[in-house]
Amino acid sequence: MAPTPRVALLLAIAGLSALVLPPLVSALAAVAVVGAAAADAFLVRHSPQLLREAPEIMSRGVPEQLTVEASLPWAGTIRVRQPSPPDLYLGEPESETPLRSEIVARRRGRHVLPAAAARAEGPLRLGAWYHRGGGEAEVRVYPDLPAARRIATSVRRSRFRDQGLKGKGPLGLGTEFERVRDYSPDDDIRQVNWLATARMDRPMSNDYRIEQDRDVIAVVDAGRLMASPIGDATRLDVAMDALTSLAAVADEVGDRFGALVFDSDVRRFLRPARGGGRLAVNTLFDMEPEPVDSDYVRAFQRVESAKRAWVVVFTDLLEEVAARSLIEGVPVLARKHSVAIATARDPDIEAAVTTVPSQPLDAYRAAVAVDVTEARRRVGVRLTHAGAQLVEANADSLGAATVGAYLRAKSRARL
Repeated sequence: MAPTPRVALLLAIAGLSALVLPPLVSALAAVAVVGAAAADAFLVRHSPQLLREAPEIMSRGVPEQLTVEASLPWAGTIRVRQPSPPDLYLGEPESETPLRSEIVARRRGRHVLPAAAARAEGPLRLGAWYHRGGGEAEVRVYPDLPAARRIATSVRRSRFRDQGLKGKGPLGLGTEFERVRDYSPDDDIRQVNWLATARMDRPMSNDYRIEQDRDVIAVVDAGRLMASPIGDATRLDVAMDALTSLAAVADEVGDRFGALVFDSDVRRFLRPARGGGRLAVNTLFDMEPEPVDSDYVRAFQRVESAKRAWVVVFTDLLEEVAARSLIEGVPVLARKHSVAIATARDPDIEAAVTTVPSQPLDAYRAAVAVDVTEARRRVGVRLTHAGAQLVEANADSLGAATVGAYLRAKSRARL
């Protein structure tokens, strides 16, 4: 129970009235105000009915809608507030009922959304009562699922284009003929069936079936380097977004998908299985980086025993010294598997290199960025010589670049 600011105003007026009215009258007025406030609050003492509609599953960075409604058994006004942890951002956390706000998850994993709170005021707006209700709710935040679904849909419709790398023709066409269909503006000229076009007197295209029953293994580095930020996300967040896109496409084309997460030791390993993409996303969505150096050789030895597969390693090439273990471990995988190394470019380093210095500090920053860029280039060359394919793209297009490399490997029978 609590008085409202209106009570303080009325009490102040009652006190000032003692200057022109008898003190007894002013005292009675003050007592009347306090009694009215207590009676007003008594009417709203019972907890209101709070109804909250909040998403149980979210994707990092994708806004969802949250609604909190409250109703009182007596006349009065009610204001609701939805507390939130730091990793869940609410555009409007408080308003008159109903509260309708946009909620955005900033971090993957499991988060607890606290119970909603309500402040009910009586009909006279003199007394208020605070309530909590609805209970806590768990919110599971996954990587960017909508982006993964869009890429998988594009592959299914044979309209996927690799946005992470410069295109070299259509991707995901497959090698086995499936059917002849009407031409689509997105089709490559190599898909056109000229005999069918002449016979039907309209453009016709060939569809090719992508080979199935191949193994794909995503190896995710969860060591200290993957905790470095890229924009409002970490490198591990970017890697998990790309893994989600790759998993969705592997399930779509009928391949077996597996995943391994490691730092100084193997933390989780899911063997390739049909429909394994969905299982991998549900199992690994809450993984967080650990402040330890990653042991690539130990992780690669765990994968080496698996059936021949297309293995993509999501990691960072920022430190040349830390990449030595990666370079030493790649030949272990390349003896049996087709290997790709996927990494996200650092926009801050690129900006430091391309921006014209305006002060001495900018020149020093650019010099360091050039050294880091050259070190990454040397690491990339050594990885290529060791038998790995390097997939490098911006953070928002790493998933598309990885899927493009995967589909090219399928079309060239490298799986």
